[in-house]
Amino acid sequence: MATETVAKPKTSARVHVQKFGTFLSGMIMPNIGAFIAWGLITALFIEKGYIPVPELGGFGTNAAGEPNVGLVGPMITYLLPLLIGYTGGKMVHDVRGGVVGAIGTMGVIVGAGIPMFIGAMIMGPLGGWTMKKLDAIWHGKIRPGFEMLVNNFSAGIWGALLALLGFYGISPLVSAFSTAAGNVVQFLVNNGLLPLTSIFIEPAKVLFLNNAINHGVLTPLGIQQSLDQGKSILFLLEANPGPGLGLLLAYMFFGRGAAKASAPGAAIIHFLGGIHEIYFPYVLMRPLLILATIAGGMTGIATLAVTGAGLVAPSAPGSIIAVLAQTSRDSYFGVILSVVLATTVSFLVASVILKTTRHSDEDDLTAATSRMESMKGKKSSVASTLTGAAAGGGVGVLAGPIKNIVFACDAGMGSSAMGASVLRNKIKAAGFPEVNVTNASIANLNDTYDVVVTHQDLTERAKPATSSAVHVSVDNFMNSPRYDEIVEMVQRSNAEGAEAPATGTAGTAAPAAATTTETAAAPETAAAVSDILVPESVVLTGSASTRDAAIDEAGRLLLERGAVDEDYIRAMHEREESVSTYMGSFLAIPHGTNAAKDHIRKSAVSVVRYPDGIDWNGKQVKFVVGVAGVNNEHLHILSSIAKVFTNKAQVAQLEAATTVDEVLELFGKVNA
Repeated sequence: MATETVAKPKTSARVHVQKFGTFLSGMIMPNIGAFIAWGLITALFIEKGYIPVPELGGFGTNAAGEPNVGLVGPMITYLLPLLIGYTGGKMVHDVRGGVVGAIGTMGVIVGAGIPMFIGAMIMGPLGGWTMKKLDAIWHGKIRPGFEMLVNNFSAGIWGALLALLGFYGISPLVSAFSTAAGNVVQFLVNNGLLPLTSIFIEPAKVLFLNNAINHGVLTPLGIQQSLDQGKSILFLLEANPGPGLGLLLAYMFFGRGAAKASAPGAAIIHFLGGIHEIYFPYVLMRPLLILATIAGGMTGIATLAVTGAGLVAPSAPGSIIAVLAQTSRDSYFGVILSVVLATTVSFLVASVILKTTRHSDEDDLTAATSRMESMKGKKSSVASTLTGAAAGGGVGVLAGPIKNIVFACDAGMGSSAMGASVLRNKIKAAGFPEVNVTNASIANLNDTYDVVVTHQDLTERAKPATSSAVHVSVDNFMNSPRYDEIVEMVQRSNAEGAEAPATGTAGTAAPAAATTTETAAAPETAAAVSDILVPESVVLTGSASTRDAAIDEAGRLLLERGAVDEDYIRAMHEREESVSTYMGSFLAIPHGTNAAKDHIRKSAVSVVRYPDGIDWNGKQVKFVVGVAGVNNEHLHILSSIAKVFTNKAQVAQLEAATTVDEVLELFGKVNA
């Protein structure tokens, strides 16, 4: 039974569609600000706008008799697709993938001659993925000093080829798809069938399939329609807050128990905040209520169709504020009426269902919320509003098993690597080798992790990009008591999965995951310790007496090895001013900021011992480890250092060491 529960999501078509929709949403949502900017410029300055300005709106001619280009056309044709392409590539292969994805997207844009949002959502990830595969071919094989030359030319050459592929191959296919999809939508409009789309859209929202529909089809088609007609009804097929509001109002009047008590707060979050998932658990408690949202959605769409109303750009999130901000100048009556009528119809239908069926809501809201999170595949950022969970009150339990934990710091190079190593060892020792514990810079975080661990000074920076994760703040990287809380959380959340090996099928999953972890570490072990930490970079008695002088001393050892330049040492001080690199156990690991990675020439680690200790922001530090890493080559030695400093006996051996060889041998034993 446990095996089926664990294995089912892996083969579920719904889960695959959810992941696909989440990926599409990941390309669109970070750029919503640009869509809003374009929508505002369009609403204000086009010929039919509030403040018609030929030079900005792109109509009429200038003094020389040439047509005005304006901002509207170039933004929708070039800026927005390029942003999507770049974001899609960056999601797959960081900035390098984003650049190549944007180059490929340009080929699709020029080849089609129309706004290529679907093309951008193809070329962006394709560019990032293919560049990632190419980089893997020559990873570790480039001669020192030639990295920049090879990296720049490989990205340029491959980007050029992808641009040609986009121009000649992808753009005709996407243009044909856009034309066909547009014809289908027009057929539905002409025959009065568009309201029937609510039969699919409303259940899809509750099942978290709406992103694939909204961002994959409706938004691209809506933008094309808006460009041609100045507005589009398609932007409100999914974003109309009326159906959900009507359902929550019905619970306010006719619900019972916890559902009734939480409905007012949920209604505010839904209607004003635009977080529609807040009402999904109310539907899951009584699946029959989906009829209410369908009826409300159909009413809203029908109202928009009759009044000819629409939005000029996507409304995201689906808040009434965002909806009104993007409403076309001639559509306020129709849009407001559609929201009001959708709310009314949904309220009436839901009220009838609630009044005529016997059901106890009080005990089911928490279970429905957990079921909602289970379908979503991750923790909901608004679930605590329904279940009453206290924000920030300790480490919680996710709706499903914990699979991915990330330790994030500013650069993703030193502190996070050490912390991740300590936490990874603890979780493996607890019997959960399948849990993936990684490290990353805050700038590269995305909302795919179950748990995010950060220094307490960085937590607020990490939350916006990972709102669905459980956040854990620590102030001690080596032996924080919060690590034990995380291990307990893994034990609770993965309890069902932990019992699965007895059934046979799930038991094969853990070794596979463990194998994946070891495979990922293989490139790191390929670089011998002596390549990263050499005798010349170990000082048994440091000369510094202050924190800043110790950073300089550790940084100079890296500089003398040719691993970094002078700017990197300055970045080490900047990093320290931002967040302390004190790790606990008398250890500090100063390293540069994320922006300073360009100042690293090769991976290296330096170790300086201060027998009498130095003051490090009020903490005593006896060992300062300077870190500079390229392509994670340094992570293996950092993992070894972390293992040493979590063992009090080995720390004592380091304090008592009389030769450099003893220090290197101690780390070597750990590596073995």
